[in-house]
Amino acid sequence: MTSIIITGGTGLIGNALGKALLEKGYHVIIMSRKPVDKPITGNLRYAAWNVEQQTIDKEAIGSADYIIHLAGAGVAEKRWTKKRKQEIISSRVESSKLITDSLKTISNKVKAVISSSAIGWYLTPNPSPSRKGGREGKGLRKFVESDPPANDFLGTTCQQWEESIEPVTQSGIRLVKLRIGIVLSREGGALKEFLKPLRFGIASILGSGKQIISWIHIDDLVSMFIAAIEDDKMNGVYNAVAPNPVSNKELIMKLAKARKKFYIPFYVPSFILKLLLGEMSNEVLKSATVSCDKVQKTGFTFQFPDIYSAFADLLKQEDHPVN
Repeated sequence: MTSIIITGGTGLIGNALGKALLEKGYHVIIMSRKPVDKPITGNLRYAAWNVEQQTIDKEAIGSADYIIHLAGAGVAEKRWTKKRKQEIISSRVESSKLITDSLKTISNKVKAVISSSAIGWYLTPNPSPSRKGGREGKGLRKFVESDPPANDFLGTTCQQWEESIEPVTQSGIRLVKLRIGIVLSREGGALKEFLKPLRFGIASILGSGKQIISWIHIDDLVSMFIAAIEDDKMNGVYNAVAPNPVSNKELIMKLAKARKKFYIPFYVPSFILKLLLGEMSNEVLKSATVSCDKVQKTGFTFQFPDIYSAFADLLKQEDHPVN
């Protein structure tokens, strides 16, 4: 039976991905600091690792055919203090180091490592038009995988994140890095935050609302991770975003209309966001028009290519769309 290790397996993406892999008949191993607290269920088991101490279950590494690396402190969970920013970086770099070192020192049969990254790599104001394909003729070029990283916090974090997992290729292991956009899921994450004010009849548009959001439905993201496992021709970096990015205003207004309940549009001024979020507000107000052409050329097909189909699915459970 094909075994797949997942780091960060209890998070939003990892939980959905683990369930999908089990349904497809894979054996799933979730890395955990306290695996003894977790029951073994069917083809699911937990194995120990400790990033701070750089220790890992050798048997798990030795039995794995693939590794999906999702581990990392949540970027939006806390205000970006100096300490928190270091936690965000070190949790990614040090967990990657543990994986790469383990694959060098422990006998294994790992065929590929699929690592998460983020479109924070690109999160800077879109440059002046230099390539066709801009959204709605507004002159915004779409970022592609070969574009350099931004020189802001998220850009440098993503760069260190991706570089830290790169050494697995020295062991002859195929490496795929998925730069993930804003993930939409009824289980939480960004959608949960978008819905909070709507439950009080307020459609909160951030800043001018013109900033572009490159998003992806959780089901499509899960399918992309599975494709990266099963298609051995996939290699290198791919943008994990839907084909049709939208502005913040369009996303919020479409979400409000999809709920079919009373709402009032309300613009949240940039200075308020700055007071509430600090440096993180810069990321909320930036545009990221990101291309998914590369992954589509592999034959990958999106089940939810536009925001209309995504919301139609995510809001099917009208009373409880998000936990």
